[in-house]
Amino acid sequence: MKDANRRRPAAEPEPQEPVRLQKTLAEAGLGSRREIEGWIRDGRVRVNGALAKLGDRVLPSDRIRVDGQEVRRRAAKRQNLRVLAYHKPEGEVVTRRDPEGRPTIFRHLPGIRDGRWIAVGRLDLNTAGLLLVTNHGELANRLMHPSCAIEREYAVRVRGAVSDDLLAQLVNGVELEDGPARFEEIVPSGGSDSHQWFHVLIVEGRNREVRRLWEAVGCTVSRLKRVRYGNVILGARPTPGQWREVVGEELAGLQALAGLGPPTSARAGLMTETEKDSRPGGSSKLRASSPMRRGGGRLKPRLSGR
Repeated sequence: MKDANRRRPAAEPEPQEPVRLQKTLAEAGLGSRREIEGWIRDGRVRVNGALAKLGDRVLPSDRIRVDGQEVRRRAAKRQNLRVLAYHKPEGEVVTRRDPEGRPTIFRHLPGIRDGRWIAVGRLDLNTAGLLLVTNHGELANRLMHPSCAIEREYAVRVRGAVSDDLLAQLVNGVELEDGPARFEEIVPSGGSDSHQWFHVLIVEGRNREVRRLWEAVGCTVSRLKRVRYGNVILGARPTPGQWREVVGEELAGLQALAGLGPPTSARAGLMTETEKDSRPGGSSKLRASSPMRRGGGRLKPRLSGR
């Protein structure tokens, strides 16, 4: 009886596996993994007093400092996930501090207690439209990562006439300095003899990719605006310089696209026939002249080597 009533010794806690440094800091809401990797390369991060390097892994007991400030870590599940849809006007930069003193998008964002705001990708100075920001580093990283192939839709105004042959090149693929690229779809959206509007779709986030694609076929972009990122649509609200909270089903859908929720299709395409007809000069989606057919008779552009 005495043996039966003896307390069993407490089980030894299982040893914790070290986690990559940039993942730990991203989960703490300090930035995206890509952004934090830059901090590590620049010598801004120390672990237990030693200068960090790419590939380092850390345990909960390790002390991490960024720019001399100790990082307070918390369990990711306790973080209050937030995502904002910000309407960036032309003339703003997507950085916290600009050496030239130009206005930044962060001056318009609300204060936050859980971490800090992380921009999901960038829009250049002269590009307007939808910019997602979040306090969740892992979500930001996945939304930007090429492996997720999340759609970005842009409205673009191009100077001069654009032939069908040029449009076919853009959906079949052109060679850029950093490799082949193409638009997944192009929808002509009206205009005049001097300027034409198009809606274009990409699934990568390369630097100035939309502008560079048009430049590669000899065209000049005079206006560029992102109107959709994944399942989040800009719409009439918010107005330039304003933001709205992404919540409910819209937030759940965005998490799912990033692989942080129930699975959903990451491929939506440009607007439906009903939505398309509401555009100026609404017309059918342009496909490549020699496309590869995939299920349902729907035509897709083809790019060699992809």
